[in-house]
Amino acid sequence: MSTKYELSAQEKKFVGWHLGLAVFALGLGSLFGPLQALEHAGLDLYPFLKPLFKSYYQGLTLHGVLNALVWTTFFITGFLTFTTIYGLKRPLKYPKLNLVGFVMMIAGLVSAAIPLLLNQATVLYTFYPPMKASPLFYLGLTLVVVGSWVEGYGFYFTYAAWRKENPGVRTPFISFAGILNMVMWQFATLGVAAEILTMLLPWSLGLIQNVDPQLARTYFWFTGHPLVYFWLLPAYLSWYGMLPKQVGGKMFSDSLARLAFWLFLLLSIPLGFHHQYVDPGVPAIWKYIHAVLTFSVFFPSMMTAFTVVASLEYGARQRGGKGALGWILALPWNDPSVAAQLLAGLLFFFGGIGGLTNASYNLNLVLHNTAWVPGHFHLTVATGVTLSFMGISYWLVPYLSGRKLWKPKWAVVQAWSWFIGMIIFSQSMHILGLLGAPRRTPLGLAPYIPAEWNSRLLQVGIGGTILFFSGAIYLTVIIATAFSKQKAEASEQVEVPVAESLQDVNLTPQWLDRWAPWLYATLILVVLAYGPQLFEQIRNIALTSPGFKVW
Repeated sequence: MSTKYELSAQEKKFVGWHLGLAVFALGLGSLFGPLQALEHAGLDLYPFLKPLFKSYYQGLTLHGVLNALVWTTFFITGFLTFTTIYGLKRPLKYPKLNLVGFVMMIAGLVSAAIPLLLNQATVLYTFYPPMKASPLFYLGLTLVVVGSWVEGYGFYFTYAAWRKENPGVRTPFISFAGILNMVMWQFATLGVAAEILTMLLPWSLGLIQNVDPQLARTYFWFTGHPLVYFWLLPAYLSWYGMLPKQVGGKMFSDSLARLAFWLFLLLSIPLGFHHQYVDPGVPAIWKYIHAVLTFSVFFPSMMTAFTVVASLEYGARQRGGKGALGWILALPWNDPSVAAQLLAGLLFFFGGIGGLTNASYNLNLVLHNTAWVPGHFHLTVATGVTLSFMGISYWLVPYLSGRKLWKPKWAVVQAWSWFIGMIIFSQSMHILGLLGAPRRTPLGLAPYIPAEWNSRLLQVGIGGTILFFSGAIYLTVIIATAFSKQKAEASEQVEVPVAESLQDVNLTPQWLDRWAPWLYATLILVVLAYGPQLFEQIRNIALTSPGFKVW
C-alpha cells in the first residue's frame, strides 16, 4: 500500500501553528538554561536582569515549564496531528474539535505565562506545595492539559472512522503509535488533574486554607514519570517508523515495534513511587513494588534499542556499509535530520542507564536530591527528546512550509554542537551529583564549596554556553526556513519519510492491533499499583500546610 498522501493547506497550517508555538517556547525557555549554567560557573547574570526577573529560581521555573512542558506538549500534539492524518490518509473527523482543543491550549499557555513572568508562580517545574502560585498558573496548566485531551479525542474519532472503513486492516504504524501516545498521556495526566482541581486550584483561590503535600506529591508523580514517556514516544515513533526510511532501509520488525509501544503503555504509569523513596508517607512495600515495575519498563526500552539499531544497520548495509561496526559510517550523517536523531539516540542510551541507577533504592537515596538528577534529565528530555524533535522538524517544517531547509550544513553543525555541549554539561552534572552537589541550588552563590567541585562547575558553564549557541542556530534555521520567500521546486519538495516493514504488516498478529485488552490491562495495573495507597492517603488526608511564597 502506498504511503504517500498530501495534507491540505489548512491542515499544514494547523500543524504548523502547534510547531510555531512550541519553537517559541523553546527559544524563550532556552534563554534561562545558560543563565543557570553560567551561575554555577561563577558568572551570575541575574542581578543585571532585575527588575525584569527577580531571582535565579524564577528563571529556573521559566526554563523548566517552557522547555519541559510547553515546548514538548505543543510539539507532540502537532506532530501527532500530522501522523494521525498522514498515516490514516484521511482528514480529521471533526477538525473544529481539534481547533477548540488547540485554542484551549493557547489560553492555558497565556494564563500560566502571566504569573510566571510576574514572579507570582515561582514554584519550579514540579510546583510542589506548600510553595504557592497564582490561581492563573494552575488554571493555565489545567487548560493546556484539557486542551490536549480534546485534541486527542479528535484523533480517536478520526481513527474510529478509519477503522469502520478498514475492518481487519492493520493500523498504519505511525498512526497507531501516535494515538497510543495520546492514550497514555490521558491516562497519566489524571494524577496532575486531580492534584490541581481538588487541591491546588481551590487552595490558591482561598476556598481551602491548607494542603496535604504528601498527597500532592503522590498525585504529581502519578503523572510525572509517565510524562517522560509522553515525551519519548514521539521520538520512538520517528526512530521506529521514519528514521529507517531516511537512512535507506526498512523497519526491522513491525510486530516488535507494536509490542514495545503496548508495553510502554502498560508499564510506564504505575511506577511513580520510585520518585518518592524518601517520602515517609509511602510504605516501604509500595516503594518496592514500584521499583520492580520501574525496572520492568527497561524491557521495552531494550526492545527499542535492538529493533532501531537493526533497522539502521539494514539501511546502512543497503548503502554499502560493511564490517561489524563499519556500517555506522555509511549512515547519511550529512542529513541534519538523521544526524540529530542518531546523536539523540546515542546520548539517550546513557540516560537510560542512569535511569536504572535512579530506580535503585539504595543508590537513589544517595543521588536523589543532587545535581545527578538534572544531569540525567538533560540526557533524556533535553537530548533524547529535544534533539530528536529538532531532527524531525528539519524535514517537517520544510514539508509544511513548502520551502527548502535553510543552510542544511548549519543544521548539521547544530546537531553536533548540541551533542558536544550536552556531553560536557551532563557529564559534569552527574559527577557533581556523585560529589554531593545539591540540585535546585545556585551553587555559584554558595559561600563555600569543596575544591573538587570547581572544575566541574566551570564545565557546566562551558557546556551550557555551547548549548545556548546550538539552540540559537536551531532557531535561526527553522525561522529562516519557515519565512523564506523562495518556494521549493517540485523536485525539491520534501518526501515524508515513512518506513516500510521488512515483513508484511498483515503478518503482524491481530492481538497487537487490538486496543481493548491492552487498555483494560493498563487500567487494572494502575488501579492495583496506586489504588490502595491513594485510598489510604485520601482517607487520611491532612490539610495542614499553609502556602508559602519562597522567592
